[in-house]
Amino acid sequence: MERQFERIHEMGFDEVDLTDNHDGATLGVEYGFSASISLECHPQEIRQMLSAHELTLSSVCAHANLLDPASPARYQTAQIIKAIKLAHYLGVKQVITTEGEPRTDFGRRLTYEQQLFAIADKLHEPIRWAEEFSIELLIEPHGPLTDSLEGMQAILDILDHRLIGLNLDTGNVWLGGGDPVEFVHRFGSRIKHVHWKDLGPEWESKRGKQFGCGMGSIPLGDGKVPVRKTCAALRKIGFSGPTTLEVAGTKSVQESVLRLKAWDG
Repeated sequence: MERQFERIHEMGFDEVDLTDNHDGATLGVEYGFSASISLECHPQEIRQMLSAHELTLSSVCAHANLLDPASPARYQTAQIIKAIKLAHYLGVKQVITTEGEPRTDFGRRLTYEQQLFAIADKLHEPIRWAEEFSIELLIEPHGPLTDSLEGMQAILDILDHRLIGLNLDTGNVWLGGGDPVEFVHRFGSRIKHVHWKDLGPEWESKRGKQFGCGMGSIPLGDGKVPVRKTCAALRKIGFSGPTTLEVAGTKSVQESVLRLKAWDG
């Protein structure tokens, strides 16, 4: 993880998200072949890494599985609460989560109303902790409900809390069959963070069938996602929150930065 922070600093960035994390300990971290942070680690360990590479933290990611049955083996309510507590001790005001794609027959058989209830049930206690620490709990499009305007609206309605907002992921919305520009028009000021990524023509056959992906491998503007129009729409509503580049490859990252700056005027 420290090498990731170091590389981000080398590319000229001064903010970073805390992405992969886990409960307890993991052998991969102990032996140096997994870049993940324990939700139980002392926050000073993270502060020291950030300070060493002149970085500040903008969010803690807690992408979850909210549609399958509750289980100690799944990243769900308990882990989101731990992420909120860790964010608090690090002075971070945003935690990002999502429902994910069900992997069990139980989860795949849920009706639309049952899906909404499952999400509300698993986020009820995390919302109470977010309220305790005044942390924004942001929902990212990364699943069968959140990738659609109607599904995201229904989730916001059922959760009905001032600290619940959106992390707009441009690539995920497009991949799920939606339009990120329409998300900006619908949700406006509820968008508190943006994940930027573009996807090439090889992804078109997967639209509406796959819910979310980790990174784009091309510079913003080279693919099918309307990232430039999304940038313009965000500028029009006065968006001023943090944004994250989910772009792989040094050259693609650097070109994406130049383009975002040009589009943003």
